[in-house]
Amino acid sequence: MTRAEWNNVRVILLDIEGTTTPIDFVYKTLFPYAAKNVGLFLSERGDEPEIRAIARDLKAEHSKDSAAGLAPTAWPVDSNDELRDCVAYVQWLMTRDSKCTPLKSLQGKIWQRGFESGELHGEVYPDVPRAFARWRRQNRDIAIYSSGSVLAQKSLFGSVPSGDLTRAISAFFDTAVGVKSATDSYAKIAAAMGKPPREFLFLSDAEKEVVAARSAGLFAALCDRDRATANTSDDSITTFDEVLPD
Repeated sequence: MTRAEWNNVRVILLDIEGTTTPIDFVYKTLFPYAAKNVGLFLSERGDEPEIRAIARDLKAEHSKDSAAGLAPTAWPVDSNDELRDCVAYVQWLMTRDSKCTPLKSLQGKIWQRGFESGELHGEVYPDVPRAFARWRRQNRDIAIYSSGSVLAQKSLFGSVPSGDLTRAISAFFDTAVGVKSATDSYAKIAAAMGKPPREFLFLSDAEKEVVAARSAGLFAALCDRDRATANTSDDSITTFDEVLPD
């Protein structure tokens, strides 16, 4: 792989945590906010069919965790209040940084409330807005693939201080297409966007995700923002300023 080959790329596919957005924002702002507000959120919106469906999915996930011997918090068998009972389990999942879909769906809805109320504001690295503007000038599409729900992704990018970045993003993908370390997930994304894998460049701070994307035929590079100086390697970048400059 050479960076010259990136010139043929039509879609920039991006991870969020550690790639577009500081890891500290996720772990020190978003996760604590969800953990603090999950009980109140469920008590206020628990009668909504969509929220009850999430609770049922969490109960099914609880059964899987129990069968796997992971010792999750107890879920009373005879209880009729699934919402009350799932709060402790949700907290347990969060401490494990679980990527399970029902947890991510619930977190996304809690964060959406925080973004809409102004309690939360999206955060991205300074090079992200200018990179988005540059790639769009070059007629390249931008897509997001994160373990966080599509709702959470839109809430984050729609509330950054520089303005609504969702206007520059063509597509959002979450774990509904598969886990990020699986090759098939990237093949599905390429198919969903109607473009061959070799027209994609995937950027992520997780090496196993980069490997999976390459296995699916995508160009991919590790986003190593902790490196003190720019990297001349074709396998990694330190800033989006290195990616397809004008």
